This record gives sequence, structure tokens and C-alpha cells, in this order.
Amino acid sequence: MMNFVILGGSKGLGDAFVKGLPETGDQVWIVSRSRPRSLTLNDSIQRFWIESDLSLSTSSECIANAIKDEPIDVLIYNAGIWEREGYQDHYDFEKDDPKDIANIIFVNTTSAILCTQKLLPNLKKSKNAKVILIGSSDGIENNESKQVTYVASKFGVRGIGNSLRENLRKYEIGVTCINPGNIAASIPFEEGLEMALNTYKGTKIPVQDIVSLVKTITTLSKASCVKEINMPAMFDINA
Repeated sequence: MMNFVILGGSKGLGDAFVKGLPETGDQVWIVSRSRPRSLTLNDSIQRFWIESDLSLSTSSECIANAIKDEPIDVLIYNAGIWEREGYQDHYDFEKDDPKDIANIIFVNTTSAILCTQKLLPNLKKSKNAKVILIGSSDGIENNESKQVTYVASKFGVRGIGNSLRENLRKYEIGVTCINPGNIAASIPFEEGLEMALNTYKGTKIPVQDIVSLVKTITTLSKASCVKEINMPAMFDINA
């Protein structure tokens, strides 16, 4: 039996992790603001909802209190927000609201640090714990994105992974940062791989592919150290 904690798990890629990673008998704690629809699934997997807003400094305490002393085998920080209209052609950095800038940095980076720190005692209880940080191809060099704050935050996620790995190495806890490109997050996991392939023709990554990648990482022995994976879509302009 494995215990998963998935932050940002109510929709999109996080919802795919909730549905695709656990197997019969596993337990999953889903952290999100909105109630996940996956709670209604009847598939011999125990799912629990932790209602928490990762933009609040109290969220890590809330999550830790809900999980209590349970061991955590896999911790996935999947939360990520970006600038309003950030992916629109008319996006203008000069019009970014300072409050939005601060919030993006907190949710995407600061909260990842706080939550991992708070849940470290639970990770130490696992025989083969893994921490998975979901970054972005916008957070790697030569990404051509104009979203200053989002890009900075995702570069920060990579930095968290690098330093966190050195802190957790003595506990044999693996830390991996995955930097995906455009994701076909609007197509639910249960609709299948072919639906995403047929819809986006290689311009967006099916959520099933990222689930498969994470599953592979989580099943490796603690002797392996997978540091970072860059994963653009085949026909992504930045691939």
C-alpha cells in the first residue's frame, strides 16, 4: 500500500494524478480549494479531501494537521498559477498587479517550500519516499515567455528541487522536478490518451503521459536519483 499527497489535485493534471497513480488499497490525500469530483469514484482506493488554499501561509499547517502521523510515500506539488491573460497575445507585463505578482510567487514557490518542510516528518516514515515538483518548460532557459513572474516562479521550483535534494539525500528521499510543456489538461484522464492525441496532434502533452512518467519515478528504488526532466510537446514551439 502507498500513500499519496497531491497538492492541486482537484482538476487538470492533478486530477489525472489522483485517478491514474494509485492502485488498489492505496490512500490519496487531495489538497485543493474546490471539492474534487474524484471523491465519488468507487475503485478500492481511499481518497480524502483536504480543503486548503495554498495562497495562505496557514495552508501547510492545515495539511499537516489533516494527515497527522500517516507516512507519505509520494508528495506531489502540482499547484501553479500564472498572470491574468498571460498566454494571450495582448498580454502586457507593465499592467501586472503587484498583488497578483506576490500571489503567484507564493503559490508556485513559497508554498512548495512550506508544505514540503511541514510534511518532512511524514516523508521520513516511508521506506522509499519521493517528492515530485511540477515545474514548467517556461521555467527553463530560452523559453521565450513574456510572463516575468510565472517564469521566475517556475525557475524557483527548479531551485527548490536542487537544494531540497541535498537536504533530503541523507534520508534517501528522492526529489524530482518535471518541466512539462503545454498540457492537454482540458481532456480528463478517463477520456483516454487517443482523445488528446487526436485533438491536439502533438501540440499538447496528454495527461496520461505525465502520469506514466511520475509512476515510473515513484516505483524506482531509493538507489536512483532522478533530478530533473524537461518534457515539451513534440510540436511545441519551444521543443
